[in-house]
Amino acid sequence: MPKVLLSTIVSHCDKTLRTAETGDYDGAANGLQVENATGQVTKIAATVDASLATVKLAVAAKADLLIVHHGLFWNKSHPWTGKKFELFKLCADNNLAVYSSHLPLDAHPKLGNNAQLCAALGLKNLKPFFASHGQTIGFMSCLKARQKISRADLTKKIERATGSKPKLLPGGRELCEKIGVVTGGAGGELKLAAAAGVDTFITGEGPHWTFALAEELGLNVFYAGHYATETFGVKALAAELSRKYRLPWEFLDHPSGL
Repeated sequence: MPKVLLSTIVSHCDKTLRTAETGDYDGAANGLQVENATGQVTKIAATVDASLATVKLAVAAKADLLIVHHGLFWNKSHPWTGKKFELFKLCADNNLAVYSSHLPLDAHPKLGNNAQLCAALGLKNLKPFFASHGQTIGFMSCLKARQKISRADLTKKIERATGSKPKLLPGGRELCEKIGVVTGGAGGELKLAAAAGVDTFITGEGPHWTFALAEELGLNVFYAGHYATETFGVKALAAELSRKYRLPWEFLDHPSGL
């Protein structure tokens, strides 16, 4: 069974994703969040959210490295009691390291959630789109006249790509021409998307009041699921690590339905 140093994989991920250079929410703590006892990796697991449930899935899969998009730390992480203690003890007892990448994995031009979702939707000629924490994290595709796509057909494409039917706020024109993609919870930033010139915005989720705002802005909005739109990056990163280091990997599906 191949064994690779955990430090080697972490260094590669940090360099590839530009972890140190990419801005993020203050508590995101991108990078290695939990190390393992052996300092080696024989199997990689990938999932969207780090939680007690997904750590249990990783242990059951006999992984020693868990790659996640939403990590363990977003604010004060103490005290280590109750379920939090159970989670960390489970990692320690089962030699499980946890590596997290939030906005760096959103923004990556090849492995990122946004790039991967655009590829799955067949969107090409991508341009950087949607500023967040000092950099653009999404992509915009401007379709030629003969390539314009109806809202109904785009709905079908999104459903095929994510596995679930998106919620459409039909505030714009029937034919979609300038399509912006930002996975996750960017629904509260419709004004930012519209100001960039898109007529259609694909993201994960947003608040109730955005229905009226989409109409006012003349913007089509697709809420395709926060979880569903952010499975792409961890899968792509784990697959890339598997190819590079010849390690097995497995995606752990634990959907929130949100």
